[in-house]
Amino acid sequence: MDLPALFRRHATDIGSSLRARGVSADVAADITQDVFVKLLAGGGGTTVLHNPRAYLKRIALNLLVDRHRREPGAALVELSPALLDEIADEAPDAERAAAARQRLAVVEAALAELPPRTRRAFEQHRLGERSLAEIAAELEVSTARVWAMVRDAYGHVKRRLDEHAE
Repeated sequence: MDLPALFRRHATDIGSSLRARGVSADVAADITQDVFVKLLAGGGGTTVLHNPRAYLKRIALNLLVDRHRREPGAALVELSPALLDEIADEAPDAERAAAARQRLAVVEAALAELPPRTRRAFEQHRLGERSLAEIAAELEVSTARVWAMVRDAYGHVKRRLDEHAE
């Protein structure tokens, strides 16, 4: 039996079925790893499995029950994937939100440092979704010059973000 191949093929499915039972992502990941550790420790390396998916899910459910017995305060709840998606909080946590606001402020400051035409070319291309040719016609320069301005703006913003990250 090829354990790495089994893991690649079935780990996501095991984790998803555990999550559908109301298990947190961290616990589901722990149990999924424990499934393969148990299989390896039990001499599973030489066993031929006729239905590996069902066998691995059964091990996962047994480990989940064992965990529940050890931690009786943890409730087991059946959740459909649709309900799980509905209750999942997609909002970033406060730390990520604050970091994103800081990066946005750095980008805004970096754009303010650009020459007016370069900034305009960058904003129209990146934010206005205009083509380089359209911007070149408006600014009365070549498309190559507009590309150079946009490239310079990207480089400037990246340098400022790199400086901020340090």
